[in-house]
Amino acid sequence: MLAAVATAAEGYLDMHVHTAGIGAGGSGAFVHPEMRSNIRFRFYLWAFGVTEAELEAGGDGIVLARISAQVAQSEHVARAVVLALDGVIGADGELDREATQVYVPNAFVATEVSRYDNLCYGASVNPYRRDALARLEQAKADGALFVKWIPNTMHIDPADPAIRPFYEKLVALDLPLLSHAGREQAFAHARDEYGDPRRLELPLSLGVTVIAAHIATTGESEGEDNFERILPMFERFGNLYSEISSLTQVNKRNYLKRALAVPGLEQRLLYGTDWPLQFALLVSPLYHVDHIGLGTARRLSNIDNVWDRDIALKRSMGTPDSVFERSAELLDTQRCAAATPGPRTGLRTGQRRETTERR
Repeated sequence: MLAAVATAAEGYLDMHVHTAGIGAGGSGAFVHPEMRSNIRFRFYLWAFGVTEAELEAGGDGIVLARISAQVAQSEHVARAVVLALDGVIGADGELDREATQVYVPNAFVATEVSRYDNLCYGASVNPYRRDALARLEQAKADGALFVKWIPNTMHIDPADPAIRPFYEKLVALDLPLLSHAGREQAFAHARDEYGDPRRLELPLSLGVTVIAAHIATTGESEGEDNFERILPMFERFGNLYSEISSLTQVNKRNYLKRALAVPGLEQRLLYGTDWPLQFALLVSPLYHVDHIGLGTARRLSNIDNVWDRDIALKRSMGTPDSVFERSAELLDTQRCAAATPGPRTGLRTGQRRETTERR
């Protein structure tokens, strides 16, 4: 699975970038009416840098176009993995639209990222789907670097023995699992018991490469801080990794410094941002004056490109280059140029390839 290491000169891989949509342009994406009436929806539109009118006119794909353009302007980040998001699955093995707050189809993301040479595809498959294993095979064929879950909102119990075949398929396909760990605060409702990092012990024991998002840095399980709860697991499982997306948000202000102080933990960390949340009001270098000093905080605040600002802030807090390099080292970035919906030869960074194909 190991790929060539991405150096600072070549540009890093951000392995945690979100998109969303309202179904414009035939994307198939949707936001539940309850979520659309929640203040979070307006906040997310602002964070994505779009309006509903722009989405209706240009289609949901304009969000990915803007991601690509901003990455292309970065001095330090060369590529970003854009994530699909599956929904809640009912007892019939099909999507439960009423229980799903946000849905971003695999086909939409796979097609849209293939238009840009600096975007990669992160699939999402709920293991309770009737055709979950076939969807994993399709994700692999479409160039997915990994499979992404938010168990708390997708209503997935990672410790459920019934989904063992799903884990075995991940191993067979050499697809890592990026699973949210800890409390989920970005949605209107969440079953946070499913964010207990200990529930990831089943896939780890079966050999799945698991990337526990955010080092489980929010909430408690069984009266224990989730961050403290996951730390012993790194010693038990050599196939457990995590990533540093969202760790400079104001509600996680000290976690990055705490994580970097844990002996050996940096060797299991990957670079991600959690875009667009990483660049909204939740994050500012000024929130970290006690760690980096007022002068540095002011200087970093003046960096225009949001990815470069994120890199600079995390470096100032002591994050070593190896963490930024590890995303491209662990993940098979050659799959970013995988088959669907066609070859991308001749593209410049951030350049769009026109296609009418939609799956």
